[in-house]
Amino acid sequence: MKQKIVTVIALITCLFVAGAATAGSTKSTIKSGVWRGVLEMQGLELPFNFKVTTDAAGGYDIQIMNGEERLRLDEVRITGDSINIALHIFDANIKAKIFGQGDSLSGVFIKNYEQHYQVPFHAAHGKGYRFAKVNFNANEPDYSGKYAVKFIHETDTSDAIGIFKQQGNHITGTFLTTTGDYRYLEGSVVNGMMSLSAFDGNHAYLFTANKDGEGKLLGEFFSGLTWTEFWTAEKDENASLPDPESLTYLKPGYEKIEFSFPDIAGKKVTFPDVKYTGKVVVLQIFGTWCPNCMDETVFLSHWYNVNKGRGVEIIGLAYERKSDFSYASGRVRKMIDVLKVPYAFVIAGTNDKEKASQTLPMLNKVMAFPTTIIIGKDGKVRKIHTGFSGPGTGLYYDQYIERFNETVNALLKESVN
Repeated sequence: MKQKIVTVIALITCLFVAGAATAGSTKSTIKSGVWRGVLEMQGLELPFNFKVTTDAAGGYDIQIMNGEERLRLDEVRITGDSINIALHIFDANIKAKIFGQGDSLSGVFIKNYEQHYQVPFHAAHGKGYRFAKVNFNANEPDYSGKYAVKFIHETDTSDAIGIFKQQGNHITGTFLTTTGDYRYLEGSVVNGMMSLSAFDGNHAYLFTANKDGEGKLLGEFFSGLTWTEFWTAEKDENASLPDPESLTYLKPGYEKIEFSFPDIAGKKVTFPDVKYTGKVVVLQIFGTWCPNCMDETVFLSHWYNVNKGRGVEIIGLAYERKSDFSYASGRVRKMIDVLKVPYAFVIAGTNDKEKASQTLPMLNKVMAFPTTIIIGKDGKVRKIHTGFSGPGTGLYYDQYIERFNETVNALLKESVN
């Protein structure tokens, strides 16, 4: 009898230990559906939305939602009670603990290429609103329209165009500047104040504004850990910016672009080269850290797939956050893989605009990422376009595509003597 009791106790002990080991190794899960994420930035809350789905293998896909945009994140790793989300093509992650029934997250947003860049992050499942739940309060002011905008940072000012569309208290829009646009902004109008935000996996933007008695907008702009600007705006259907084809140009005495940079495998690429003779060539000055560059890369990838048989080539000149070749080429490789980019890239330098300008001394300066240079069959520079108006700008994006196609089509018709 004593032997039986000892055997039963031993069996129970083994089952308990096995059960405890299983419980300790259980991986947490997160709920599918729409979430509301919040970055705690400069003492403020910057909200954004994302959607979680499970794939056929039981893994997770996450889509960041900014207005009409969906950025797919498919590198999601859960270990124990923690989740690590790689943020699209960017060298950044969200790392968080999973709480409750997989319906709450708390952690940090990290930029890996910057020392000590961590922003507190938390998220809740089942909340599809951004700043406030959508309603149709007729008493809220309507911010819809086109505005002439002035940004003010200390003693510096810069012009922009604001475009907003409001339905009820839900509002979307963007700002266009001489170096690019702020992409897909989304938010609410609550108690008279407009709030717009965007998070693309690398940049976090928060805009707020109120109307004064004459309809002028008085606002603030917050970005990252420390950047703050004031801004004012007045409705103006004729608001405009300088011609983007006039800002970056060749210095006197130059007609062509010349460079010698390594490709992502380390092999030296020289331009001009015999392989480009008699072709129209598009040079894209860009960086994988730059959301406007991402938008342009998506456009150029699709365009090149359609037009590559017509005698055109594209070369991307990458200016990355670090000068280390292994790091820079690794970031470009990831972008090529995620965005399925079909054209060639070289590693040209770092994202410091002054240093970037030194790598292309025939230009007056590199003032924006991206900058697009279009070269004719004769090897001469024909157009230089500073910045990029992406799909979040609507009509401006359509006009850019039309202008780009007109330019390339005209150059393809030229004969080479």
